[in-house]
Amino acid sequence: MADNKSWRSAFSIYVQPRVRGMIFLGFSAGLPFLLVFSTLSAWLRDEGVERSVIGFFSWIGVTYSIKVFWAPVVDRLSLPFLTKFLGKRRSWMLLAQLGVVVGLVGMGSSDSHSQLQQIALFAVWVAFCSATQDVVIDAYRIESVNPEYQGAMAATYVLGYRIALLVAGAGAFYIADYASWKVAYFVMAAAMSVGLVTTLCLKEPDHKHFDGRLSENVAVKRQNIWRRLSISFVDAVLHPFVEFFGRNGKVGLLILMLIAVYKMSDITMGVMANPFYLDLGFSKKDIADISKVFGFFMTIAGAAMGGVLVVRYGIMRPLLLGAVMVAATNLLFAVLAVSDPNLLLLAGVISADNLSGGIATSVFIAYLSSLTSTAYTATQYALFSSLMTLPAQLLGGFSGVVVDSYGYTVFFIYASTVGLPAIVLVLLLMRYQSRSKAYNYNPG
Repeated sequence: MADNKSWRSAFSIYVQPRVRGMIFLGFSAGLPFLLVFSTLSAWLRDEGVERSVIGFFSWIGVTYSIKVFWAPVVDRLSLPFLTKFLGKRRSWMLLAQLGVVVGLVGMGSSDSHSQLQQIALFAVWVAFCSATQDVVIDAYRIESVNPEYQGAMAATYVLGYRIALLVAGAGAFYIADYASWKVAYFVMAAAMSVGLVTTLCLKEPDHKHFDGRLSENVAVKRQNIWRRLSISFVDAVLHPFVEFFGRNGKVGLLILMLIAVYKMSDITMGVMANPFYLDLGFSKKDIADISKVFGFFMTIAGAAMGGVLVVRYGIMRPLLLGAVMVAATNLLFAVLAVSDPNLLLLAGVISADNLSGGIATSVFIAYLSSLTSTAYTATQYALFSSLMTLPAQLLGGFSGVVVDSYGYTVFFIYASTVGLPAIVLVLLLMRYQSRSKAYNYNPG
C-alpha cells in the first residue's frame, strides 16, 4: 500500500460488516487453545505436576502443526447431510466445534492425579478438533474478502481470539480459584455455544473449486479404484504445493523458512509463562488480573495497530517490526526473573509482551493470507500455519527441561535468541522484493 494513504481511510476498514464478523469466529477459534496449552499448564502445576512433565504436555500443540495432513480432506470432502444445508465451510465448522465441546467435558471429568493420561488423550482430541476448525475458519476468512482487507480481517479475528483467551485464561483462573478446575472446564465447554450459534448464522462464502481436469476425465473414471484414489491425492495434496512454488519460484523456500521461525520465540516463551508467574509467588487471581485482563487490552491495541500498518505501509515493514519487538520483549522476562517480584513490574513486562505479540500476530496472519491461492485456500493456509507452529512446538516441549537445568533467566534469554533468524529472513525477503521491483521497473 502507498505510504500516502490517509490514517482515516486506513481505520475506516473496520466498519466493513465481514471484517466485524470475524470477531465471533476468532472467539470460537481461540477458546480451546489455552485450554490445552498454558491454562492446562497452570492447572497441572497447581495440582503439583512436575514442570518437566508440563513441558512435554506442550507437545499436544503439535496437533495444530500437523493439520496440513488433513486440510486437503476439509478442502474437498463434503459431509453427508450437513453440507447440503450449511455448505462445505460451515458444515466442517459445526462438526469441529461439537468435537471441542465433547473433549472439554472429557477433560473436566478427569482427575489430574490418577487420570493424567486420560487428560492428555482428551486434550489431543480437543486440539485436533480445534485445529480442524482453524483450517475451515482460515479458508472462510480468505475467501470472504479481497486481499486488501486481510490485515483488518486478521485484526478483528485477533480481537475475537483474544476475548476467547481472556475467557479461557482469566475466566478459567477465576472459576478455578473460587470453585475448581473441573467446573472451569465445564464452563468453557458451554462457552463454545458462541461458535455453534455463529456457524449457524454465517453466510457460506464463494470459493473456487479444483479444475478437476484429471479427476473428471471420462477415461479416468473407468480406471480402477486405486488409480482414481491416486489421482484424487494428486489433485488435493500435490497441486497446492506445485501451485505455490510455481508462483514464487526459488524464493518460496525462503518464505517457508520464515514461516517456520517467525513465531518460534513467542511460542517457546509461552510454554513456561504461567508456571513462571506461579513460581514467582503470584496468586491465580493476580495472574488473571494482570496477564489476562490488562494484557488483553494491550494485545487488542497491538493487533489493531498491526492491521492499520498493513493498510498504510504494506506487509513487510510491519512484519519486520513485529519480529524485532517479540524477540526484544522476551528479554524483559529475564529482567523480571532476577528482580524482586511486584505487580507493577509484572504489568509492565506483560504489557510490552502483549503489545508486540498483537502487532506481530495480525501482520503475520495477513502475510500468510497473501501467500495463498483461493483455489487451494484451506490446504495452503494449513501448510503455512502448520509450518508456523511445528518447529516451535517441538522446541517448546523441552522448555521445562531448560528451566529445571538452567533457571528462568537463561531460558528467557534463549527464547529471545531463537527469534533472531526471523529478523534476518524478513530482511532478506525485503531485499529480494526491492530488487525484483527495481528489475521490473527498469526495462533495460
